[in-house]
Amino acid sequence: MTALNQDEIVSNTRTVIQGLDTLKNDYQQILNTLLSSIKTIKRENGDTNLVEEKTNILQRSLETIELGLGEGQVMMDLSNYLQKIEAEKQKLRAQVRRLCQENGWLRDELATTQQKLQVSEQKLATLEEEKKHLEFMNEMKKFDDSDNNTAAPQEEKEAETPSQLDDLGFPDADDDATSPEVLSPSQPSAMAHAASGGYEIPARLRTLHNLVIQYASQGRYEVAVPLCKQALEDLEKTSGHDHPDVATMLNILALVYRDQGKYKDAANLLNDALSIREKTLGLDHPAVAATLNNLAVLYGKRGKYKEAEPLCKRALEIREKVLGKDHPDVAKQLNNLALLCQNQGKYEEVELYYHRAKEIYEGKLGLDDPNVAKTKNNLASAYMKQGKYKQAEALYKEILTRAHEKEFGKVEGENKPIWVWAEEREENKGNGKEDGPPLPEYGVWHKNAKVDSPTVTTTLKNLGAVYRRQGKYEAAETLEECAMKTKKNYEKSKLHVSSQHNQQ
Repeated sequence: MTALNQDEIVSNTRTVIQGLDTLKNDYQQILNTLLSSIKTIKRENGDTNLVEEKTNILQRSLETIELGLGEGQVMMDLSNYLQKIEAEKQKLRAQVRRLCQENGWLRDELATTQQKLQVSEQKLATLEEEKKHLEFMNEMKKFDDSDNNTAAPQEEKEAETPSQLDDLGFPDADDDATSPEVLSPSQPSAMAHAASGGYEIPARLRTLHNLVIQYASQGRYEVAVPLCKQALEDLEKTSGHDHPDVATMLNILALVYRDQGKYKDAANLLNDALSIREKTLGLDHPAVAATLNNLAVLYGKRGKYKEAEPLCKRALEIREKVLGKDHPDVAKQLNNLALLCQNQGKYEEVELYYHRAKEIYEGKLGLDDPNVAKTKNNLASAYMKQGKYKQAEALYKEILTRAHEKEFGKVEGENKPIWVWAEEREENKGNGKEDGPPLPEYGVWHKNAKVDSPTVTTTLKNLGAVYRRQGKYEAAETLEECAMKTKKNYEKSKLHVSSQHNQQ
């Protein structure tokens, strides 16, 4: 007998079920006829034994048919389940094959990069030897030319240090998530988010991407830049220039160049990345908004505020359209736009943008979110530049009061914010009292929220500056003293955390 495969078994089972179902219907009709006959015979007082025997036989047959139908249905269900299992199995096999291929690609990339790194280190060692030799020869030349009292001129610097640009402030660049936005060597995660810009980095790039971010965060640009360039070259060979992965790597390289002060090169790369993302992802994609924002920040750092503003506005429009007008990322974009307008003296727009950003943060993230305090601080700074000292003072006091309540509880009785203590000291000094009330331990603010301590310290200093403008020197000195203590404690806590991390 020939063995049947699964499909043939399923087909035969389906045929049997159909046959049994037909047979069941026929038997049911016969049974109904016999039951009617029994009723008729009973009315006529006839013998019903033979008919009842046939009825019992039919009922047993129907039960057997029902059992057969149930078993057939179980076989069909089991077949369907096996088919699903097989499909899952094939899917998992495909994923395993893809992961093996990607793993092999990454291993090859890592091996190639390590070889290139070794070659670069060898070249560097050779150059060091050549440099020492040239220095020796230069010294010998000095002795040869000592009669003429000549010396070799100093080598000119390849490039002068870029002039210090006004920082765009908070935030610095795009993160496309909710992490801190300042792109500095101390925050590699922010660079990673800014580079990806809402476009998920594929598995084949993730390891290389992390390596570049790590080297850049350590200031090892001589390693990070060649890695980026090699990755770009390989991506363009395999995927073509107009591919989202290429745009992501262009963003990474642009941010590395920006940290090196190579603003022109960074701008060219960001414009290229923007063009690719617009073509491949669409004009209203979050990644397009992220690239626009990074480009606007770059122009802002170069002092090109007029060129940066329309880019920032377009990024804002995209985020409002895609994420909604009350999304935290929209608030971040409003902060950047406000800072650009502030550098152009457009204070009406500045106040409008800051107020809206503050409302979004308060509504979505809560009153105690660090972004609320930072935005209030930015708005107060804008007030200060316009000479609106009362409005600035009120905001600074709000920030300090909120920080106090978060750390020490509700303000009541002797539990007062630092600015109240400072003003009481000022008042007591005016009344001829030498010593004011003792200050609480404000240096523990850093324990509450480490990211908030720099904001609190800045607020203390700024409110102190307001007091000095008002001639309240005792109050100003009180806040400045507290700011110094808070900053020292915050730095100590960071060193402690860093040492614990290194020990682990």
